[in-house]
Amino acid sequence: MFRLGLIINPLAGVGGSVGLKGSDGEATAQKALAMGAEPKANLRTQQALEPLQGLEIELLTYPSEMGEDSARRMGFEPKVIGTIEAGHTSAEDTEMAAKLMVAEGVDLILFAGGDGTARNICHAIGDSAPVLGIPAGVKIHSGVYTITPKAAGEVVAMLVRGELVTLADQEVRDIDEEAFREGRVRAKYYGELLVPEEIRFMQHVKNGGGKEVEELVLDDIAADFVEAMEDDVRYIMGSGSTVQALMDELGLENTLLGVDLIENGELVGQDLTAQQLEEMTDGYPTRLVITVIGGQGHIIGRGNQQLSPALLKRLGRENIIVVATKSKIKALEGRPLIVDSGDPQLNHQLAGLIRVHTGYHDAILYRVADY
Repeated sequence: MFRLGLIINPLAGVGGSVGLKGSDGEATAQKALAMGAEPKANLRTQQALEPLQGLEIELLTYPSEMGEDSARRMGFEPKVIGTIEAGHTSAEDTEMAAKLMVAEGVDLILFAGGDGTARNICHAIGDSAPVLGIPAGVKIHSGVYTITPKAAGEVVAMLVRGELVTLADQEVRDIDEEAFREGRVRAKYYGELLVPEEIRFMQHVKNGGGKEVEELVLDDIAADFVEAMEDDVRYIMGSGSTVQALMDELGLENTLLGVDLIENGELVGQDLTAQQLEEMTDGYPTRLVITVIGGQGHIIGRGNQQLSPALLKRLGRENIIVVATKSKIKALEGRPLIVDSGDPQLNHQLAGLIRVHTGYHDAILYRVADY
C-alpha cells in the first residue's frame, strides 16, 4: 500500500487575486481575505487528488482545511494526525505536519502551496523524504511544483502504479515580497528538496538508437558513487557486475561473487563471511551497496546471503544504497524489487519505495515488495 502524506497551506495564493503579490505571513493573508479574496488551495488540491481515486493509497493528512476536508470530499478515508486551530493555520503547522509525516514513514509528501510553503517544507525535513508540490501560491519560483494541479496527481499515480519515475533534487527559491511589491524581483536560494519527476528514461547516456550504452552508464553510476563517498565510513560492497564497476572506479580488487569491505578508498576485507561482516562493521558508521539481480529483481537473498538479518537490522534502511542501470530496472516490466532475507519481519521493514541510483546525479524511486 502506497503511503501518501498530504499537506495543504489553505491560505496559499490568497493574495494574488487582490494584487498583494503574495500571501506570506498571517497579516497579509488576513488583509487579502478582508479584501474579498477566496482561498483556492483546497480546490486545487482536489484537482490533484482526482487522478488518484480508485488507486491503492493510504492517505495521511492534517486536520480540517490542511488536508482532511479535501481528502474526504474526494472520497478518501484519511488517517488524520496532528492538531491545528481551524481558521488560524501557520507556517509552524506546515513544518510540524511535514515532520510528523516523515516520522510516520510516508512514501511521498504531496503539498499545496507556493514558494513560502516550499521553504517551510525544506526547513522542516530537508531531503529526508520525497515531496511534490501542487501549485497554489502567488509565487512559484521553486522547482518542486508541477505545471498544474492535475499534473501533480498524474506523477503520484505513476509512483503508485510502480512506473519508473526519476528522483531529482530541485531548488527551493523565494522572492522578497516587500521588494516585489515595489517592482523589484529579488529571489533567494533556500535549499533543495527531493522531488519525483515525470519519467525521463535514458536521459544521460544514449547511442543513436536511444538505448543505454551499458558501459558508459556504469561509469556514470560509479562516478556518482565515488563523489558521494564519506570519509571514515565503511562500505560493504555487494556482489555483481554493477558493484564491480564501482570498485573498478576506485581502482580496487573486487570479489565479483562475494562481498568486500572498504573504507577511505582502501580494502579492509575481501570475500567476507556473514560473521566477519558483522564483526568488522560493529561500532563503525557503515553503508551497504547492492544491486539488482537482472531479470529477477532480488536485492537481498540472491548471491549475497553474507548479509545477515542481524547486520541489515543494525544498518537500517537508510544506509542501504541500491545501484542499477535503468535498462535493468525496465527489464523487470513493473515487477517490484524483492528482499528475501530469511526474516519476514525484516522483509516487511525494507518494503516500500526505495531510491535506486541509475546514473550521475540521477536516481529513480522503485518499489520493494512486501512478500
